[in-house]
Amino acid sequence: MTKTMRERLGESERGFTLIELMVVILIIGLLATIVVQNLRGATDKAKRIKAEADISALKTALDRYYLDNGSYPTSDQGLPALVSAPTNGKVPADYPDGGYIEKVPNDPWNTPYFYQSDGNSYVLKSYGADGVEGGTGKNADIDGSSSS
Repeated sequence: MTKTMRERLGESERGFTLIELMVVILIIGLLATIVVQNLRGATDKAKRIKAEADISALKTALDRYYLDNGSYPTSDQGLPALVSAPTNGKVPADYPDGGYIEKVPNDPWNTPYFYQSDGNSYVLKSYGADGVEGGTGKNADIDGSSSS
């Protein structure tokens, strides 16, 4: 009077079929793909926002430099003139201790910000993710040039 294995387990305790497991794995894979795509877009957006914040801080420092010295640092002096007094070109007479910023940051893609100036106006920008002028989306330039 021994029962078979199937009779002992009952119909409700048989487990999953291979097809059911494959469907579940497929659904998990699709959900993971959607999450990764959304995170990738959020990372690109965060980098653009960081670049815009850096450019804003650099513009503020450049404007303070201009107010104190009557001109912007030239292209030869570059953005390092905001950290320590330049030794070439028009040397500022009244340079503050500690400079205008602590250090010149790279953009979020680890590329130096582009800076060009004749002393009266300047071009300040990040070339975006690809590091090449122009582009769209995450590769688009982020511009912070002066309007003078």
